[in-house]
Amino acid sequence: MSLNLKFPSRTVFLALCATAASTPVFAQNSVTLYGMVDESIVYSNNQSGHANVYTRQGNLMASRFGLRGTEALSSTLSAIFDLQEGFDPDNGALGSSGLAFNRQAFFGLQDTRYGTVTAGRQYTSYYLLLCSLGPNNFLTGATGAHPGDIDGLDTTIRSNNSVMYTSPTLGGWQASAQYGFGGVAGSMESGSTISAALRYDGGPLSVAAGYLRMNSVSDTATTTQSASASYGTSAVNAGYTSARAVQHVAAVGVYRIGAVELGLNYSNVKYLPGGESLFTDTAVFNTYGALARYTFDSNVDVAAGYSYTRASKANGIDDSARYQQVSLKEAYHMSKRTTFYALQAYQHANGKTLGAAGVSDVIDANAVIGDSQNSTASSTGNQFVAMLGMAISF
Repeated sequence: MSLNLKFPSRTVFLALCATAASTPVFAQNSVTLYGMVDESIVYSNNQSGHANVYTRQGNLMASRFGLRGTEALSSTLSAIFDLQEGFDPDNGALGSSGLAFNRQAFFGLQDTRYGTVTAGRQYTSYYLLLCSLGPNNFLTGATGAHPGDIDGLDTTIRSNNSVMYTSPTLGGWQASAQYGFGGVAGSMESGSTISAALRYDGGPLSVAAGYLRMNSVSDTATTTQSASASYGTSAVNAGYTSARAVQHVAAVGVYRIGAVELGLNYSNVKYLPGGESLFTDTAVFNTYGALARYTFDSNVDVAAGYSYTRASKANGIDDSARYQQVSLKEAYHMSKRTTFYALQAYQHANGKTLGAAGVSDVIDANAVIGDSQNSTASSTGNQFVAMLGMAISF
């Protein structure tokens, strides 16, 4: 059997080449599987009155896996998505029951000239631009976050049903704004989340400021079930979870001098009462923090942080709660993906606060380090926590 192959003429071949050359060639499309596994052995000197040694995941970085994808639509525009699920390597459990992608689940368009628009379940603009300059990045959320993560600078808060715009960086400046829809007929405010932030990076200095307001997020009978965001609860804010709205304002800054990084941060958190709230006056928590990190080389870095949190004198409390926390971190990076770490933190709390029953439940303030002890506060005003762990990214 013979083959009779016919090749196009030289004219046709050149025409085909010219057509191919005139067709835009965009960046290769991709879908990436990524994640982190983080586990440690923990010692706490007081969890509800008892010392404890146990294992805990997500101390340096929360254990998670995700799928991140991009498709080039033009030379500057891409379609993007990110689906991220948290899990517990201790027992294989999902990060949140009933949610397939509890950490994030969003899609959008990204343009190198005009910025990025995303929609879905995602972190707030407040977190997006401030987090990397705060205690969560320098230390960890587990032991470095401000008491109970009162100001949401760790990964506690996400907004469902939200749309976010983030600008490209222009002259060192970047801005972001977000709105989370509550979905309540007849009321745009009910259940909504509003967030905005501005950041500047120039040479050794980085500064950022942000705003976040979550409406209808109380635990009373008037709670909007479709509230787009929720926040972490602990012994610090247990008496104010019946708030009709929670508002965060924060400013952070970092200055770099060679291998040394120095940071300052401030946050103001307000719990606004409503008709069904168990407290009567707006509760205010002001937090002041200082951070330092020293990088010896590509393998070793150490960090330290101090924070002071004070509640306002309100709701019948004259001796308002105060929380002082010192946090340390030592990290040895075996490779770009594997890190051994040690964490230590001590907190002293004093003064009075409200218990879960509100104004009828004035109690002593109890220590609760970072956001690793939110459900296991100390039975006294003091708490110490130490962790030794390993984190692997992929």
